[in-house]
Amino acid sequence: MQRWQVWHEDEELLVVDKPAGLLSVPGRGEDKQDCLSARVASRWPDALVVHRLDMATSGLMLFARGLQAQQRLNAAFAERRVDKRYVAVVQGLVAREAGEIDLPLGSDWPNRPRQRIDLRHGRPALTRWRVLERDLTAQRTRLELQPVSGRAHQLRVHLCSVGHAIVGDTLYGGAGDASPVVPGHTEPRLLLHATGLVFAHPRDLRRCAFASPPPF
Repeated sequence: MQRWQVWHEDEELLVVDKPAGLLSVPGRGEDKQDCLSARVASRWPDALVVHRLDMATSGLMLFARGLQAQQRLNAAFAERRVDKRYVAVVQGLVAREAGEIDLPLGSDWPNRPRQRIDLRHGRPALTRWRVLERDLTAQRTRLELQPVSGRAHQLRVHLCSVGHAIVGDTLYGGAGDASPVVPGHTEPRLLLHATGLVFAHPRDLRRCAFASPPPF
């Protein structure tokens, strides 16, 4: 069973670190009922989902405690008042030091659950990025990512679209990508981690900031 960690608990919310390979919410079928939301609810019955991470992505997830807190936190996400940061290791050496990827995304219906760049009918999606480190030997780059919007698979599709797929991404990275095994994991994983969350507390609007170091 994947280990999960509680970073913060109070009467209004929880901040939990999701391991890679664990669903955020239940999927279809009896074999997909084990998920972070179910595990959290077994300990805090009033915990409600506010946002999700891909199954392959690890890192910080925010849960509301009670409907009122959920409504306020949902509004903060919808109005882009939550600062989300990720760390990813991507294929290739990124040339510039920072930039933006502003490309609309839509469902790739024949190949669900894949998403794709859809210039005609896609929903707006914006990702800001900056280089943290370049590995000349491995020909890889470590990036900090800031998704301004929150589309499904946004970071994975955006980075793949500019020729720098996230290492370990078997859905978008292509057959040539060798998924790495990282310390503490017995299986290869996607090198994408939700490392930072900053938001206003739903009760008194005080600034809340949480950071989780990437395990790779």
